[in-house]
Amino acid sequence: MTPTVIFLLQFAMSLFVFALIAAWYVAPWLARLSAAAALSILLLPHAFRHIGMSFLVPNLNNGGLPEAFATSASYGDLLSAFLAIAALIALRWGSVAALPLVWGFNILGTVDLVNALRQAEAINYFGPTWFIPTFFVPVLLVTHVMIFARLLKAEWPKAASA
Repeated sequence: MTPTVIFLLQFAMSLFVFALIAAWYVAPWLARLSAAAALSILLLPHAFRHIGMSFLVPNLNNGGLPEAFATSASYGDLLSAFLAIAALIALRWGSVAALPLVWGFNILGTVDLVNALRQAEAINYFGPTWFIPTFFVPVLLVTHVMIFARLLKAEWPKAASA
């Protein structure tokens, strides 16, 4: 098998398994929680997206990792991590900024992952960072879908009028 076929197989299998875990175990549990609590839990894996900065470390890839991929994936992940952490804090404090932060994070974070995944020319150069798109990205994609689902059905308290 070629590296591309192996990559696609590993990515698809991880995505499938994480989707099953989410549907069978995580979603039923989160359904019993408030929107803020459920969203906070779903945001937690994204707080670790700074790990994507590894694509910028020369010794962690096979050399030749396209600079456009490394830069956009790394800084997109870093920005997503900061937004996820800001949304977590806003949810925890009950801030009126929480909902816009979660929406903004989820849109930007999803676009970042889709942008990185469309750059297939990078596959042969991942080296040890191979685990990021084949294991970590499927977790992130599943939680992005779950966050969108929760945002679309959540009932949020109205802000008190002055």
